[in-house]
Amino acid sequence: MEDKRAVGVMSCQALRKAKPYLAMVSLQFGYAGMYIISMVSLKRGMSHYVLATYRHVVATILIAPLAVVFERKIRPKMTLPIFLRIVALGFLEPVLDQNFYYLGMKTTSATFASATINMVPAITFIMAIMFRLETVNFKKLHGVAKLVGTVITVMGTMVMTLYKGPIIDFMKGRGHESHHKTSTQSSGDDQHLVTGTLMLLASCSSWAGFFILQSFTLKKYPAELSLTAWICLMGMVEGAIVTLVMERDLTVWAIGWDSRLIAPVYSGVVCSGITYYVQGVVSRERGPVFVTTFSPLCMIITAVLGLIVLAEQIHLGSLIGAIVIVLGLYTVVWGKSKDILPNSKAIVADEKGTSQELPITVDITSANRSSSIASIDHINKDVVAGVSKIPAALTVPHH
Repeated sequence: MEDKRAVGVMSCQALRKAKPYLAMVSLQFGYAGMYIISMVSLKRGMSHYVLATYRHVVATILIAPLAVVFERKIRPKMTLPIFLRIVALGFLEPVLDQNFYYLGMKTTSATFASATINMVPAITFIMAIMFRLETVNFKKLHGVAKLVGTVITVMGTMVMTLYKGPIIDFMKGRGHESHHKTSTQSSGDDQHLVTGTLMLLASCSSWAGFFILQSFTLKKYPAELSLTAWICLMGMVEGAIVTLVMERDLTVWAIGWDSRLIAPVYSGVVCSGITYYVQGVVSRERGPVFVTTFSPLCMIITAVLGLIVLAEQIHLGSLIGAIVIVLGLYTVVWGKSKDILPNSKAIVADEKGTSQELPITVDITSANRSSSIASIDHINKDVVAGVSKIPAALTVPHH
């Protein structure tokens, strides 16, 4: 009897330890599915402006009631400076970031886009230095690692952009078709690759800027769910205005019972509501650095699904660049993890349940993608971004 009880206790402990891993792997599949479904809807003619707007309609409907119920007693008073910051946040992420991301993904591929989003931590780190949210101690190895990792990540993006290389034929039987496509490619394809990369980099920069501004806004408005709901609402309103300006044909708003309906609903529910909750729980238990380390898995899953569902081609340059970007990402993450110990502004439980300090918040890809953006988002699109002094409760996306 005691043996059975002991086995039961051990099984429960093993399951409890495995939960964070299972949760994060499941989220990466969720993000990868969002990339594929969004790509299908874009290829079928759905406007990326409309997709981003509808996505935030769903996210607002999902998040606003939670904010009303759970933060009715702690919600700060809304002031004009805070509202203006929220307007800027709504434009940075829901409008600029997601539209640039969808446009860049449409021009390149879902696999390429999911790899490029791993640039977000590096760009966020650079911006954090500019706004004095981060410091680099060149006398410490981890300080040098953060800078070197950023440089490596940028180099990986340059490789993906400047070097195409031969097609890697993972799906046997498509070799002849791939060779034919390679031999008939025009210089316009390379131009599209450069344009798409610039769009994706603009998306990453907008997302990183969102994290910086959000960190300042949270100091004045420390209500995460309410801030998320406000950003979703403003993103919906501003996105609708931008769509009306850019898309004069009102028929683009029409959606049917196909991918044009599934894409915004899926990304709004799975990559906003579910992601927000799961990442918040995992971040509190294991810390944002733990969440960050799973972001490249989304890129791998997206690549596999892209090959099977979208018949996307993977070039050698994209593969090499993606590997370099991941190496740079983990170098930055390692350097940031070493900043945890001497800091005392945020607390995260380690595997044994004890506490240690954690000064950064990270986001997945999309993305998503800060809790506000996980609550919105694309992304992160399922790639992750880290910034000093951002509360660990706001952990996401992506794009």
